[in-house]
Amino acid sequence: MTGTLLIGQRAIAIDDVLSRASQAASGFASLGIRAGDIIAIDLRNDAAFFEASYAAGLLGAYSTPVNWHYTPSEAEYLFRNSGARALVIHADLYRAVRDAIPDGVAVLVVETPREIGESYAIAQDQWAVPAGLRNWSQWLADFPPWRELRESPGSIIYTSGTTGFPKGVRRAPPTPDQVLASRKTQATVFGFGLIPPEDMVTVITGPMYHSAPNAYGLLSGRMKAKVILQPKFDPEALLALIAQHRVTHLHMVPIMFNRLLRLPEATRRRYDLLSLRFVVHAAAPCPAPVKRAMIDWWGPVIGEYYGSTETGPMTFCDAEAWLAHPGSVGRPLPDVDIRVLDAHGKDAPAGQVGEVFGRNKGIADFTYHGDANKRQDTEKCGLISAGDIGYFDNDGYLYLCDRAKDMIISGGVNIYPAEIEAELHKMAGVADCAVFGIPDEEFGEQVCAVVQPLPGVDLIDRDVKAYLRAHISGFKVPKRVEVRGELPREDSGKIFKRKLREPFWEGVDRRI
Repeated sequence: MTGTLLIGQRAIAIDDVLSRASQAASGFASLGIRAGDIIAIDLRNDAAFFEASYAAGLLGAYSTPVNWHYTPSEAEYLFRNSGARALVIHADLYRAVRDAIPDGVAVLVVETPREIGESYAIAQDQWAVPAGLRNWSQWLADFPPWRELRESPGSIIYTSGTTGFPKGVRRAPPTPDQVLASRKTQATVFGFGLIPPEDMVTVITGPMYHSAPNAYGLLSGRMKAKVILQPKFDPEALLALIAQHRVTHLHMVPIMFNRLLRLPEATRRRYDLLSLRFVVHAAAPCPAPVKRAMIDWWGPVIGEYYGSTETGPMTFCDAEAWLAHPGSVGRPLPDVDIRVLDAHGKDAPAGQVGEVFGRNKGIADFTYHGDANKRQDTEKCGLISAGDIGYFDNDGYLYLCDRAKDMIISGGVNIYPAEIEAELHKMAGVADCAVFGIPDEEFGEQVCAVVQPLPGVDLIDRDVKAYLRAHISGFKVPKRVEVRGELPREDSGKIFKRKLREPFWEGVDRRI
């Protein structure tokens, strides 16, 4: 069945989703919501997420996805900072943040579906819409379809915010030329247009409050592909979905590759994956051995793009190009100006490391919602930095070395954690790792590594140090190594370095 949302065993026609979105747009208009206003969406991956997002777009309003992991205080910050006029929220999530919702915000509660309730082990008595509140499905059914057509300004995505509060990236409504340019970019980085939309089958593997799954999922639905919503990522369950539904397209993050590769060989061979035509990954660095192992397994269908919430996609690298330039995130896309600048703001020559700045001219320009001045901190020469350090090779391929804010300065020497992490990923028995700076009275900072071993593997700190001494300069070898069973992560797969780093800096009157 094409043009379908599939949630567990429930199949919902995209046309029905669009029809309900049209009614919801009329409902939002009755609440006084107009073009340029904001509707917050605090939902897990569910049909209502599509309905509310599409409804906002029909009004020319912004949808603002809420990270449903937020604490009440974090949610309250987003509600107030965004100035949301309405909130669409799952019943179980409402109960956790109801006291954080500002007065005057219209609340519409979605019944938590069984598939999500069971997947997250939510008590069944938390699924129902609390008495006295607007029930999303019942509420929108009372309104006629919305008859006006406006250009959707898209979503305001709040960046994860490694320091301070997250920032909402608000774009101007796109021009007709930018709409066309965006479609070309989507065709390249998402593989849209590779086959007719009615033949496209995809699985939304990540939470749609993140910018890439949000854009990818909503666009797939709008194209009337078959869109399967995975309540939460499970590696073998994904393989089963690919085989059962003949999945053609996927958008993933590298941690998913890691978990897939940990499956027993017999399990991996059990599923037919030949339907896959285009798999793209982004959002976090992918260790070269992991990428190569996935290409060996799934074939040359795996591509990669680089960008940020602020810039959108800026580079792309297909499997063939990556095998010829291992470790690269690709070459610049059309309409993209991307440069590596040295400390003086000049273009760094090929092979020389600098900060990566770029802009995708085919995407509408942005500001930070409620604080336009914050943009100045990331801008240089009219280009935006996502805080990454990298270099171009002689063939024009971009390589990322590290995050600028992750750089460790020890005794006046710059040390890039990503270089150390790359070596640790090559060590037998290492599943994942994080390297960061911690206080040192003499040198200012020292290098600390937290290592997660593969299941059943015993790692000892002195063995880790010995391995690194054989592969990197001595001053880069971590003075402190900790072995932990799990590393804290965002749903995008990025390691929460802040959670690892902050305890070491408690009581210290500096942060570098």
